[in-house]
Amino acid sequence: MKQNTATKKLVLAGVLTALAVVGSMISFPVAGSKCAPVQHMVNILAAVTLGPGWGVGIAFCASLLRNIMSLGSLLAFPGSMVGALCCGLVYMGCRKLAPTCAAEAIGTGVLGGLCAYPVAKLLMGMEPVGLFVYVVPFLISTVAGSILAFILITVLEKGGALNQLRMAN
Repeated sequence: MKQNTATKKLVLAGVLTALAVVGSMISFPVAGSKCAPVQHMVNILAAVTLGPGWGVGIAFCASLLRNIMSLGSLLAFPGSMVGALCCGLVYMGCRKLAPTCAAEAIGTGVLGGLCAYPVAKLLMGMEPVGLFVYVVPFLISTVAGSILAFILITVLEKGGALNQLRMAN
């Protein structure tokens, strides 16, 4: 039984990673970063179905694949991974969707935006105009993704499909 559960979790993580990578084709540039709202939706789905550790792993794998495929930049790592950790921890603590979505927005938009500054400066050779330069574009992307996730998860919950996804836990 334990191996079956682990396999289900791995398959769901793979599907969510693929969704994040394919969804990154729906992106828009803002201040040198590519805003991909689907990644933030996936972060919240992962938080609700798998937990924070899996969510961070999915965000890392999706960011890595996006960079390998030239669909994103190194800024994808701090934005997606910090947001995934924050929303995963909040959901683990309270099991409520609205605070989880808010944690994704704050984690990615504010904390991830601040973490993106040294990545841009030190790893990408960019000269960002200030420490907070990525906060607004990251907030735009993550708020859009959080709204998508809230709607999707609410619909999945009402239809009973979310319980099926949680069976992997």
